[in-house]
Amino acid sequence: MLIINADDWGRSRKETDAALQCFRHGAITRVSAMVFMEDSEWAADVAKSCGVDVGLHVNLTDAFVTGVPSSAVVDAHGRVSRFLKSSKYAQLLYHPLLREAFHHTYQAQVAEFLRLYGKAPSHVDGHQHMHLCANMLADAIIPFGQKVRRNFSFKSREKGWLNRTFRRFSDWWLSRNYVLTDYFFALSQHLSIAALERVISLSKTSNVELMTHPAQRDEQTFLVGAVCERLVRDTCANV
Repeated sequence: MLIINADDWGRSRKETDAALQCFRHGAITRVSAMVFMEDSEWAADVAKSCGVDVGLHVNLTDAFVTGVPSSAVVDAHGRVSRFLKSSKYAQLLYHPLLREAFHHTYQAQVAEFLRLYGKAPSHVDGHQHMHLCANMLADAIIPFGQKVRRNFSFKSREKGWLNRTFRRFSDWWLSRNYVLTDYFFALSQHLSIAALERVISLSKTSNVELMTHPAQRDEQTFLVGAVCERLVRDTCANV
């Protein structure tokens, strides 16, 4: 099974419109929505009217723009964001003094998703993949049993041994507590029919997620191209 997921739904009108165009072409199967952002309200209305499958794109790094329910949420989110952006290794480190702040900003986003969409998210992933940071995993902030995005899938020796070891351990822990696909790739690394066909070949025997950001012109153009559209339409199915 191949799932093509458009990230950043609701982050801005440009990003929502680009994903919507791809959805109407049958080029994506679902989206991940950001809340408290520029286009979150309109994006929710569109999703409900067109029937697109929507998950929560947990935002731990970008500033909230609108609709935040309290200054406490703004403060918690700001503290989490500053920590995660302080170093490229910050997401690997557990910060005990931010335990409540992580919980607070996540729960606020879930509550806002429920308000906007009237139902729980079908899946959970993270802006810049921060849903996999140490605080989120160690404290099991995302409830067990949820459909959650795994780490990127790489070929053997494609990354350094430390990177591979960390991802392998992280995915092992995730698989014991959440529902994962078997593989996860980025469309930005597969912008050719040959590369996409390799992903599709895997999807014939495994569950595969392909992440896309349709607001990126090259990704949108590729997705709505005639050959890619045919391949996707013949392969994709909703989870």
